[in-house]
Amino acid sequence: MEAKKGANRKRRTPQNGESQTKKKRKHEEVDGKSKSSSSFLDKMRARLSGGHFRMINEKLYTCTGSEALSYFEEDPALFNVYHAGYQEQMSHWPQQPVNIIIKWLKDHSPSLIVADFGCGDARLARNVKNKVFSFDLVSSDPSVIVCDMSNTPLESSSIDVAVFCLSLMGTNFSNYLQEAHRVLKPCGWLLIAEVKSRFDPTNGGADPNRFSKAICKLGFTLELKDFSNKMFILLYFKKKEKQNSKVKEIDWPELKPCLYKRR
Repeated sequence: MEAKKGANRKRRTPQNGESQTKKKRKHEEVDGKSKSSSSFLDKMRARLSGGHFRMINEKLYTCTGSEALSYFEEDPALFNVYHAGYQEQMSHWPQQPVNIIIKWLKDHSPSLIVADFGCGDARLARNVKNKVFSFDLVSSDPSVIVCDMSNTPLESSSIDVAVFCLSLMGTNFSNYLQEAHRVLKPCGWLLIAEVKSRFDPTNGGADPNRFSKAICKLGFTLELKDFSNKMFILLYFKKKEKQNSKVKEIDWPELKPCLYKRR
């Protein structure tokens, strides 16, 4: 009897081991399915988020600044969706134009007062010693002034540097530049960074020379243009010390909307 019991025990041992192996496999299968499901849901969320970003992005490029302000006032959460999508798009760029502008400011006097038109997450203000007035349509950051960029609360001739870093988005972008001209001091700087494809005449973009001439007619001189980066261009203007009291009507070129493709 003892021998039989021992034999039974021996037979049960591999059976128990096989049972544990099967349970482990089932657990791994369930765990694998759970991870696969989680990955699928993450991808779906990313697609939905990307779709919302592209919709909002197209809206901002095809409406006026005041319309965009009203759009975000109705649903401020859309601004967070937009900026999350924007940051995701920027993560694919090998170089960020805002970092070049930050370096430019660090190479100049920290006493220069800066206006950042369309500041986004206000990275510029956080990375320089200058006094920076950050403007955008919506923000949860108390340091950002919420307004239409064509109508800021700044005094005339109070700013040394006006920055537009990928922010000439509205159909009335010329009003933003006119506002920058108003608030800049004589000999103040206007720095513009824009997506390169918007200034490619062979692909529906504006002629960069015509664009620069329009800004010069506003009362600036073109000091430097940098087309070396494959993603964006940089234009450096200086406000003329003596302004023409009779400014002729300016023929502004239409800027091609920057519409991101689905990845």
